[in-house]
Amino acid sequence: MQIVNIHEAKTHLSRLLEHVAGGEEIIIAKAGKAVARLVPLAAAPGNRQLGLLKGRLNVPEDFDAPLTDSDLALFEGR
Repeated sequence: MQIVNIHEAKTHLSRLLEHVAGGEEIIIAKAGKAVARLVPLAAAPGNRQLGLLKGRLNVPEDFDAPLTDSDLALFEGR
């Protein structure tokens, strides 16, 4: 982790962003006190394919039926 002051961050922003893109974390400080952190963005998730598990899952007919009083009590920790 690299710590840079605001002036250096403004002067060398392109270089710092290259380091961040490579996975490095950079702290920007003002008067020696950290005020910001540059970190790489997480990779964007890919496109999801709908229906991928079609026919592989079995959802019972009573899936959303109310719980019995005894099951509800267990669920609520009573």
